[in-house]
Amino acid sequence: MQLNEQAQDADQKLNSMKAVIYCRVSSQAQIEKGHGLASQETRCRDYARLKGYEVEEVFVDAAVSGSIIDRPGIQAALKYLESKRNECQYVIIIDDISRFARGMRAHLDLRDAIRNVGALLESPSIEFGEDSDSILVEQMLANVAEHGRRKGAEQTKNRMRARVMNGYWPFCAAPGFKYEKSQGAGKVLVRDEPVASIIQEGLEGYANGRFQSQAEVRRFFEAFPEMLEMRYTDQHKKSLTNEYVNRILTNVLYAGYLEKPDWGVPLRVAQHKGMITLETFEKIQKRLKSGSRAPSRTDIAADFPLRGFAVCDDCDNPLTSCWSRSKTGKKHAYYMCFNKDCESYRKSIRRDQIESDFAELLKDVQPNETLVSAARAMLGHIWEQQREQSVLMVQRLKRKLAETEREIGKHVDKLLKTSSDTAFAAVEKRIADMERDKLIMSEQLALGAEPVRPFDEMFELSMKFLSNPCKIWASERFEDKRLVLKLTFVDGLRYSRKKGFRTPEMSSVFAALKDIEAGNCNLAERGGFEPPEHLRAQRFSRPPRSTTPAPLHYGTRAGLRRQNQAKARKLLDELSQ
Repeated sequence: MQLNEQAQDADQKLNSMKAVIYCRVSSQAQIEKGHGLASQETRCRDYARLKGYEVEEVFVDAAVSGSIIDRPGIQAALKYLESKRNECQYVIIIDDISRFARGMRAHLDLRDAIRNVGALLESPSIEFGEDSDSILVEQMLANVAEHGRRKGAEQTKNRMRARVMNGYWPFCAAPGFKYEKSQGAGKVLVRDEPVASIIQEGLEGYANGRFQSQAEVRRFFEAFPEMLEMRYTDQHKKSLTNEYVNRILTNVLYAGYLEKPDWGVPLRVAQHKGMITLETFEKIQKRLKSGSRAPSRTDIAADFPLRGFAVCDDCDNPLTSCWSRSKTGKKHAYYMCFNKDCESYRKSIRRDQIESDFAELLKDVQPNETLVSAARAMLGHIWEQQREQSVLMVQRLKRKLAETEREIGKHVDKLLKTSSDTAFAAVEKRIADMERDKLIMSEQLALGAEPVRPFDEMFELSMKFLSNPCKIWASERFEDKRLVLKLTFVDGLRYSRKKGFRTPEMSSVFAALKDIEAGNCNLAERGGFEPPEHLRAQRFSRPPRSTTPAPLHYGTRAGLRRQNQAKARKLLDELSQ
């Protein structure tokens, strides 16, 4: 009688068993291209129907690794089973042991967690049990699943490393690039316009000093909707992060090279075409290490272009700016000093006044048309001379490249002979630096001796700026106004409420033009700086040699010509940057 009651209870408990289904795939590609989740659920439902289980819930982990136990889907399943443990017996059904876990530790931990919530684990692929043979088979299959995961990861890494060694980038495409299939080479990075041109302009602008800080590069990028659509942190502010800009500035892919130090792959030429040269990339890295050299503020607004550049003449603190509303409700713009220790503290300066004074200052700096024409002619002459000298530069580069290769060979010999870890690391770093220099020289040789563009095209915009910076200052674009400030003056402009702008320190370009215009040559007389020596009376029949200094005409003209040429070369270097 008692045995019959126990059998009835067991049958009733078996008939009242309910089930939940757990499915998992490990990659996004399996979600987008495959039907793994749906196939697993269908197979588990067929198994539950065969067993007579009522399926209550389905828990899914999409694109989650099986080597961890902290997965949203499996944790939700455990919480659900914990809440239902006193109602009836529950079973969690999986399609295969590899979908349950792909690591031995994760498998054992999840098995213990399922036992703790009072549930059973079942699968149409394997029969779980508590006897020694069933446990052995289960653990062997769990080890096979872990081995498959590790082996697949190793094979994927080896294939990706081989791609990197061959010059192909197998990871996510950097901003400004996209992947296109190439015959016989798989997917290759190509330019993604218009983002590629925007990033190229930002990189070159930071390298040549157009943008003095990463913040200015970020603001330049944010001016283009295409950049904001790619990645931004706040959907309302639509702003890029400084970290995002820094990753662009430090990514060697934009130079047409790649490296993967943690995989033992040093810098090498990539199979995709870069946006900038390696030499330009190295300039960017040096600027990043040296830090910003010009004032850069995030609160500079288009309403106050002189903010952050104009400084108080009394205390040398930058002038701030604000809008003030009068009693009539009209708004007025002011600059003022907010240094409490300054005698000009909170004494406002009308924006119209200070900007009018700046316009007059800019007119004084602007060279006349004759000087601009002369400077253009001198620059053209120096340009032709440097173009002829570039042939010699190529020969010097070839010699230096050969010397660098010999030095690398000597250091490799030292590397093989050294037994000190410290010395080994130092020599290895030196070899890496020389290999980098070798790549830069090879790139310069590949570019050739001829300039990329002719003189007129290279310096057209520069000459327009030199001839009329006032016109650019009158532009409505805030970036143009800031560009005039940075290219015309070296540092902040001191402004006095009573006397206006003080004498500024001009940039080397405008300073050179001013010196040429003023004719500052500082030449010495042909007799030298020492006073002439009066000779004693001579007893020869012919008259003695005159001690009068020679005329200055020849020396002055020749010296002035040489000095003007030197200043023109300096000016050419400045403009070419």
